[in-house]
Amino acid sequence: EVEQARQAYLAAAKKLSAARRKSARELETSVAGELAPLKLAHAKFRVNLEPLETETASGLERVAFEVATVEGAAFGSLAKIASGGELARFSLALKVALSEASPPAALVFDEVDRGVGGAVADAVGERLQRLAKTTQVLLVTHSPQVAARAARHFRITRIGDKTRVHMLTDDERLEELARMLSGANVTEEARAAARRLVAEAAPKRKKRA
Repeated sequence: EVEQARQAYLAAAKKLSAARRKSARELETSVAGELAPLKLAHAKFRVNLEPLETETASGLERVAFEVATVEGAAFGSLAKIASGGELARFSLALKVALSEASPPAALVFDEVDRGVGGAVADAVGERLQRLAKTTQVLLVTHSPQVAARAARHFRITRIGDKTRVHMLTDDERLEELARMLSGANVTEEARAAARRLVAEAAPKRKKRA
């Protein structure tokens, strides 16, 4: 009976391994297609299926995500190799790739643009905006380049132990973007920059973003 149970386990485990190999290649291809738009054109991503020395309830191998962020560099663990900004963008690429296989009703990102700015932040915002064409995207961000691409802008404030969420009007939204650009003292230059950000993003804005 023990031997029969082991043979049944091995049959199931080998079937799982084959499915993992197939899915790993598909995921690598999907993620690779997302890296260039996120300003990671020279980075590489792979799924490493490391054989285990002992048979386990989760199969015959350990699954690990590995990256090489510099051209010609060796692969290493995603969590150890990628910087904060790179990790955020790899996470976004993975979310996008996985959502294509099974589109969720909504995606929630908490500062996926952390550690990036300028053109990279704009690239992240553009990718999130395109993602919002097929699913609702909710994003916590401190980046004006990203916030300017949303269809709706909520300001979240906390006083003591109370949190307030307020949906901004168009005028309030411009003022908030200007504040994000300049800090506590909002200048006319910041307001002008906020208007430019919104104008550049306006043709691509989607109702569900």
